[in-house]
Amino acid sequence: MNTILITGAGTGLGKELALAYAKRGHRIILVGRTVGTLIEVKKLIENTNGSSTVATCDISNIQSVTELIERLKKTENIDMLINNAGIGYFGNLQDMSMEGINHMIDTNVKGTIFMTKEVLPLFLEQQSGSIMNIISTAGLRGKVKESAYVASKFAIRGFTESLIKELKPTSIKVSAVYMGGMNTPFWNGTDFIKDMSKLKSAKLVAKEIVEREEEEEIIIN
Repeated sequence: MNTILITGAGTGLGKELALAYAKRGHRIILVGRTVGTLIEVKKLIENTNGSSTVATCDISNIQSVTELIERLKKTENIDMLINNAGIGYFGNLQDMSMEGINHMIDTNVKGTIFMTKEVLPLFLEQQSGSIMNIISTAGLRGKVKESAYVASKFAIRGFTESLIKELKPTSIKVSAVYMGGMNTPFWNGTDFIKDMSKLKSAKLVAKEIVEREEEEEIIIN
């Protein structure tokens, strides 16, 4: 049994990854900003006799991330980090608010880097560990009305590819996941997607990710 820390674990793909890995016998550290949704996922895991714990954290705040990892390492032996948390604001660039742009960069880019930076010393010390970054196909190609969002995902793609090279001499595994849009609460509050039923379910995407976990690059169109 491994202990897997998943950010953005309260809804969408993070929730489904947590459930999928828990069913395989792994202990899950459910990380997010909203304790209510995290507790709901924890209950679902417990219903299948799985093991999990809840930890609230604002990953865009380095102090919050540092305090989280300092607290966890006293009781948990983290084996895998899944950087899943992410947000998106869409539209023509000239119409986007600076608040939205900053929120995306802070969460998608800084949040992923902060979490990785704080967990990495634990992996280096134990000479083992795995880092999986959930990026999206927005990290592979430009898209209309997604310029700032795509920029944040290209940043994490570059971060991941560099980290793979940086950690190649070690036993720490780093991987990237690129998937298309899913039918999840990610789109709540936006009319960017007209027909949600055409999108893949997060459960099916999570299943494929878990099955292909050993691959360095996972592309799901």
